[in-house]
Amino acid sequence: MMTALPVIEAPRYRPPLLDIDPALTAEWLVAFLRDELIWRRGIHDAVIGLSGGVDSAVVAFLATRALGPAHVHCIRMPYRTSSPDSLADARAVIDALGCASRTIEITDAVDGYLQFEPEADARRRGNVMARTRMLVLFDQSSKLGALPVGTGNKTERLMGYFTWHADDSPPVNPIGDLFKTQVWQLARHLGVPLRVVDKAPSADLEANQTDEGDLGITYLQADRILALILSGRSDDKIVARGFSESDVRLVRGRVDGTHWKRHLPTTAMVSNTAINEFYLRPVDF
Repeated sequence: MMTALPVIEAPRYRPPLLDIDPALTAEWLVAFLRDELIWRRGIHDAVIGLSGGVDSAVVAFLATRALGPAHVHCIRMPYRTSSPDSLADARAVIDALGCASRTIEITDAVDGYLQFEPEADARRRGNVMARTRMLVLFDQSSKLGALPVGTGNKTERLMGYFTWHADDSPPVNPIGDLFKTQVWQLARHLGVPLRVVDKAPSADLEANQTDEGDLGITYLQADRILALILSGRSDDKIVARGFSESDVRLVRGRVDGTHWKRHLPTTAMVSNTAINEFYLRPVDF
């Protein structure tokens, strides 16, 4: 008589957690910055565009831990329509860190071009501002013998909520693999001023603009859906977990529709040594 085999239940799938160990994460990211700047490049200074938002504030706090306040150069770059609160919030971060700082008004530079494009809508104007700010950061880095450090979080990078060849241009980014909700957790651990942590995120390109209003979804909801997408779950399975079909479709559409923004320019191959296609050093993998 055969003995019945015990029934083994398949382990229940648990959605990826968005909680991080902020102390361990901070320690790792500080080590990352030291390794990328000092040991790999021989550069001891960082230049950061300080917007008054939580992302750039967290990067400034991490860089100050890694390099020391005298080696972190925070640049505020307001446009004439920028909120005074953004400048004040950025100042609160500078005061808390004691890092080097400078304010460079970009209005004349931006308007110098836009005077020839008076019909430019808010999106185009915002892209010009973002690229002008990156021009300033790279030039200041050249002047100071420093490296521009990026401040884009994983949520915005996955959803394409950034200006191509601007926000994501710096060669080093310590928070690029952190969802927005994880950046908030890290900010509280690091002691970023609460006025910066608790305010509604905004690109600050026009009055009353908010990131979540632009995206059409809250960061918390987007992060939960993105985490499931990255774990390989289909849209149907994500909806079955209680997310609305419209939210899942919105997030999936943004990820799929902005894939090109997360890659280097596509090269037309005419040889077997095309850079980034065939010619790869080990560090390129």
